[in-house]
Amino acid sequence: MLVYEGLKKDFLNSVEMDTIAEEIESTILEKMGRHTPHSEFESWMNSMEYMYKVLNDDTIPENAGVAIEYNIPQTAKRVDFMISGYDEKNKPGMVIIELKQWQKLEKVDNTALVNTFTGHANRNVVHPSYQAWSYAQLISDYNTSVQKDDIVLSPCSYLHNYVRKDNDPLDDDQYLEFTSEAPAFTRGQVFDLREFIKKTVKYGDDKEILYLIDHGKIKPSKSLQNKIASMIKGNPEFIMIDEQRVVYEEVIQLSEQCQKDKKKRTIICEGGPGTGKSVIAIQLLSELTQRDQFVQYVSKNSAPRQVYASKLKGTIRKSSVDNMFKGSGSFTDVGNNVINTLLVDEAHRLNEKSGMFSNLGENQIKEIIHSSLCSVFFIDESQRVTMKDIGSVDEIKKWANEENSEVYEMKLLSQFRCNGSNGYLAWIDDVLQIRETANFNLEGMDYDIRILDDPQEVLDLVIKKNKVNNKSRLLAGYCWQWPSKYRQDTTYHDIQIGDFSISWNLENGQAFAISENSVHEAGCIHTTQGLEFDYVGVIIGDDMRYENGKIITDFTKRASTDQSIKGLKKLYKENKEEALNRADEIIKNTYRTLMTRGMKGCYVYCTDTNLRDYMKTRIGN
Repeated sequence: MLVYEGLKKDFLNSVEMDTIAEEIESTILEKMGRHTPHSEFESWMNSMEYMYKVLNDDTIPENAGVAIEYNIPQTAKRVDFMISGYDEKNKPGMVIIELKQWQKLEKVDNTALVNTFTGHANRNVVHPSYQAWSYAQLISDYNTSVQKDDIVLSPCSYLHNYVRKDNDPLDDDQYLEFTSEAPAFTRGQVFDLREFIKKTVKYGDDKEILYLIDHGKIKPSKSLQNKIASMIKGNPEFIMIDEQRVVYEEVIQLSEQCQKDKKKRTIICEGGPGTGKSVIAIQLLSELTQRDQFVQYVSKNSAPRQVYASKLKGTIRKSSVDNMFKGSGSFTDVGNNVINTLLVDEAHRLNEKSGMFSNLGENQIKEIIHSSLCSVFFIDESQRVTMKDIGSVDEIKKWANEENSEVYEMKLLSQFRCNGSNGYLAWIDDVLQIRETANFNLEGMDYDIRILDDPQEVLDLVIKKNKVNNKSRLLAGYCWQWPSKYRQDTTYHDIQIGDFSISWNLENGQAFAISENSVHEAGCIHTTQGLEFDYVGVIIGDDMRYENGKIITDFTKRASTDQSIKGLKKLYKENKEEALNRADEIIKNTYRTLMTRGMKGCYVYCTDTNLRDYMKTRIGN
């Protein structure tokens, strides 16, 4: 959807008349029903003045098409600025410009990210050239007009407030694969940006190309279908077994039926740790894409998206596969039934509100069901680990009913983690006093679990196991602070236990689960949930102890930087019993989740001596 569209001469006139920001604002309200924040309005006023300077050149045709805030169909992504026309060979083309107000940035080593001040804080965000390139790739991969009419897309970024310097981080070699295809222009480069535009737009098109793109049917290109199919084929990590294949086939049938009869369907697939929920989701992503569906993998946590996208791409860092993986808050502005199928992994982690400040949308479950003809929720209610987690079977059913969606329920029971032992999971539930089971001890189970007296012993075992295939990690409960200023400094050790110390996993844009160096860091629930390893070491902190035959949880021992219990203190003042019950569930579910990440073994250290001794007796030590 085009928010603002016109010819170059119309755009220049609107800027000269100081009405361009108001025109954009009123169109967004009319077409999207959304009021514009003051900061966004001001950014338009600033950026459009600069784009006026760029386009105020007689050799850029007066009748070239100009679009502002192009909402890419079936997504919540908006392209800042587009210019359309024909090149010197009369080939249709469009220039995509990502506009930034930034004045400073720093590189984030070995990633496609930069660190800059945005949203009232310093944050890691994608490099602007990567962002522009990814938008162009998304349009190219899914817009049939671009594919059929062979429209050339030329992406770039324009940081008009940014003063470039020698050896600027913006131009670091690690970003070369993005900047080579989507160059970054900065303050003082008006003439350079003009020349870039002229390569694609020599003759005007009277908005014809904008019309073609805006009305192009949405379906995945053959190249994208072939790409993801080849990535899945022969990858042993995504092979399905037994009942996984059954669920996979049933979901395909229901999803395809949705596309034929246009009836909305919601599928709820329950399964515990290691039952193959993520494997099925990735296989469905590939198969449904090959069936001409626009389909996306969705998760609340970025860690699973980052890891699975990396595994699909292999050694290729830049890929349109990235556009197939979305956060659960991406659907607040997406219309009804505009996406064919959404595959929601870790659905228990869904939140009510979206956005950086939890101020967007109404309910993520509702918005996902609303946005898609077919929505598939993979869920394990025993893995809700924060106060904000609202994902439950009942909640999904409620919103499905609200959206007039048929509901189908499926279950995955067979355990493919923990050496195929459902008994190990039952043992953990019994040990942590989550529920009583018949699994008092681990007798007869082929699983390497040890309770150790020194956290260094745990780390040493993990490092030893990791040498085999980089699939072992140390994990910890969130009982130690994680100061923001040290989140990229591995020499600063957040976790201190006697003579032992280690840093939390670095916030450097690399996935903790697959980074070559992260074995020397401690992962938390947020960087490991939804993922699996061969072996894990787990440090249980002071938030869980053993007293008088009972497991006691204590949320006051959690780090103040832990956002998972935000709001618990307030609830404690209002309703002490409910607060303690919620805290007990969150803490026990956290350790249950951490202790079930290892497929072959788990090594545990408890800061509480009584808990350590109790767990030793439960494994027969």
